[in-house]
Amino acid sequence: MKTKIFLLLILIAPSLASALPRAQSTPGGVAVIPLDIPADSAKPSIIYNGRTVFGFAHLDGWYAYIGVPLNAQVGLHELSVDGTMIKFSVADKHYEEQHLTIKNKRKVNPNAEDVKRINSERSRKLTAKRFYSKTLLGPDFIEPTTGRRSSSFGLRRFFNGQARNPHTGMDIAAPTGQPIIAPADAIVREVGDFFFSGNLVYLDHGQGLVSLYAHLSKTDVKVGDYVRQGEKIGEVGATGRVTGPHLHWSVALNGEWVDPALFLPANK
Repeated sequence: MKTKIFLLLILIAPSLASALPRAQSTPGGVAVIPLDIPADSAKPSIIYNGRTVFGFAHLDGWYAYIGVPLNAQVGLHELSVDGTMIKFSVADKHYEEQHLTIKNKRKVNPNAEDVKRINSERSRKLTAKRFYSKTLLGPDFIEPTTGRRSSSFGLRRFFNGQARNPHTGMDIAAPTGQPIIAPADAIVREVGDFFFSGNLVYLDHGQGLVSLYAHLSKTDVKVGDYVRQGEKIGEVGATGRVTGPHLHWSVALNGEWVDPALFLPANK
């Protein structure tokens, strides 16, 4: 079996990055790997950690866009491309801590009935997060709503002094009722009211690129709807586990949450 090694952080020219996520090969980032396959060739089979990877053909050839897990080990990782193993490096990244006080203590320490509900919701959320469809609908993202970024991706979180999972999205503080729009063309894969996330929407943009919108006061779409970039999908709210009205926006690649900021221009 052939093996290729990319020891350095892979960067791409601005002309390639304008419509796709920026390269940041760190835990919770996006590793962008040139595949040395002509652009006019069929999409290769790209596998990372057992999951199919987003691939895109630029003028100079095919690239793999890999969602690096937040808990990924620093060092070399392997990617299979049509059976050839490619090694790429993942660099370290430090995420700050965030301490929040939640008034509804059940949202920090759920009771037995809450746990039953949370467990029943978990499989629905995981299915939506890992959804893979072959057709790429819209990789070029715009902001889903405007406002102050009140919480960044990757923060190590503490609720009422208790350690919890890292923050897997970008929080945008905005008033209740402010419109939320689809950042790119997509198919709606999940809509519902969930214990921690409140009212939420999952959008499938194709090839394992999935986005999540949580804590909504209102949803305007249903499962199976096709939405265009800029189309309203709901409104900002304060449902679920929150300290105030805001949009929690997450983006997944190959089933892994990655920093949504990488999908917006660097100055956003």
